[in-house]
Amino acid sequence: MAAGSGRYNKGLKVPNAHKALDNMKYEIASELNLPVHQGSEDYWGNLSSKDCGRVGGSMVKKLITMAEQQLEGK
Repeated sequence: MAAGSGRYNKGLKVPNAHKALDNMKYEIASELNLPVHQGSEDYWGNLSSKDCGRVGGSMVKKLITMAEQQLEGK
């Protein structure tokens, strides 16, 4: 979603979660060797939908793992 659109933060229940999720997004993109960097204002028009989906899918997997570990008490 484009920066400044305003809709993104309305669903977040934890203050400052947007910044943490953004950092995770760029960390995962880096791990996948995708040519994006922090501060690119969320414009990833040079990437395929497949690559963007890989980032989102990896984020979901990582968040689920974190939630499972938290439920286990780790």
